[in-house]
Amino acid sequence: MLLADRYRLHGLLGRGSVGEVWQATDEVLGRRVAVKLLRTEEATDVERFRMEALTAARLNHPHVVSVYDFGSDRGQLYLVMECVDGWSLAQERSLRGVLPPREAAVLAAQVAAGLSAAHQHGVIHRDIKPANIMLGADRTAKITDFGIARFADQADCSLTATGKIVGTADHLAPERALGRPARPPADVYSLGCVLYQLLTGRAPFQGATSLAVVRQHVDAVPIPPARLRPDIPPALSDYVLRLLAKDPTQRPTADETADWLNAGRWALPPLPDPAPAAAESAGDRTAAGFAPPPSSVTTPSPLHPTAPARSRVRSRGVPASKVVLGAAAALLFAGAAAVGASMNSGDESPVPPASSPTPTAAASAP
Repeated sequence: MLLADRYRLHGLLGRGSVGEVWQATDEVLGRRVAVKLLRTEEATDVERFRMEALTAARLNHPHVVSVYDFGSDRGQLYLVMECVDGWSLAQERSLRGVLPPREAAVLAAQVAAGLSAAHQHGVIHRDIKPANIMLGADRTAKITDFGIARFADQADCSLTATGKIVGTADHLAPERALGRPARPPADVYSLGCVLYQLLTGRAPFQGATSLAVVRQHVDAVPIPPARLRPDIPPALSDYVLRLLAKDPTQRPTADETADWLNAGRWALPPLPDPAPAAAESAGDRTAAGFAPPPSSVTTPSPLHPTAPARSRVRSRGVPASKVVLGAAAALLFAGAAAVGASMNSGDESPVPPASSPTPTAAASAP
C-alpha cells in the first residue's frame, strides 16, 4: 500500500484501540520510517492525534522519537515517525522482570534527558510509562506517543471530555490524581514510577482497582526499593523516593535527574557512620584542647624505647610536633614531662565535656 504517493507500508508493527503503526519506506528520501494511522473519526481522538504531531514535531533530541511528517490521504490521518529498531520498555520488562541497577539507572537517565528537552520546549508528556518508551537494539531509550501531551501554557486542560483524568493509574502523579494541572514535575514523578518498576519488578503502589492505586499515589508512602531488593544501592533507592515526593516542589527536575544518574553517585557505597570518629575527636579535644593531625600518631617501636613516654606527653596536651626526635633528647624530654605532669596534676581545672554535633537531616522523600 502506498500512502500519500510517498510512504509504502510493509508490515504491521502494532495496533491499539484507535490506531495502527506500520513499518514503511519513505520512497522520496529512501529511508525506513514508522507510520501511525488513525482508525477512528472521534473528535477527541482526532485532536489527540493532531496534538501528538504538533508537540513531537517541536522536539529534536536523541532520546525522543522524531516526527517527520503529518497529513491526510483520502481522509486517512497519518503520522510519520522515526523507525526505532527495537521494542518498548514494557516488552523488555515482560521478558526480564527486573534490570540490574546500573542498567536501570542508565535508561532512566536517558528518559530524563528526553523529558528535559521536552520541558524546555514547553511540552509536558503526561503519560510516561514503559509502553511509551522505545528501546533500540543499541540500548538507546526514546520517548514516544505524545498523544495526550500538552504545552505548558495549556496544561490546565487536564481532563478529557468525559471528565476523566488522562494518564495511567500506575504512573499518575498525586497532583494530577487530585485534578490539578499537569506540570513538568508530574512527568518526573511518572519517571520515578518507571524506575521503581525497572528496579523492583512492580509498581510503587498496587491495588484491586485503578481507583485504589490512584488513592495510594495521593496519600500512601511507597516501600523503599532497597527493602524489596537488597542489591539496590541505598543512594539510588533514596533518589527514587525523591522522584516520588508527594509535593511537586520537592522533586528534582528532569535535567537534575539526568545529571545525577549520569554522574554515577548512586553507585557509591554509603559513607561510614561518622559518630565513632566524632566521639573520639571530641575526647581528644577535651583532654588536650586540640585534635592532633593523623601524622602526629607514633607507633611504638623497639628502636624507640621512649615511645611510651611520648604517648604520655601527648595525653597531657603537649603537641607531638614539639617533641625533639633523637635518643638523648627524647630521654631528657620524657623525664621533664613526667616531672611536669606530677606537679600539675592537682591544679588542672576540669574541662567541660565537648558538645556532640547537632545532627543534620538528610534530604529525603517519601
